[in-house]
Amino acid sequence: MLGGIGMPELIVILVLVLVIFGAGKLAHAGKALGESVKGFRESVKETEDEKTQEVK
Repeated sequence: MLGGIGMPELIVILVLVLVIFGAGKLAHAGKALGESVKGFRESVKETEDEKTQEVK
């Protein structure tokens, strides 16, 4: 359960992930995640715009 994870535990997890994967791969993964979120938001906005046009 996530309720028991505090700031010290998160820091330890982040350090382990950094050691295992390295900074380069984490930067690449962060960029890919950001682009995915951006694409998702754009598609949701397009769907909302289409629904608004259908109502008019």
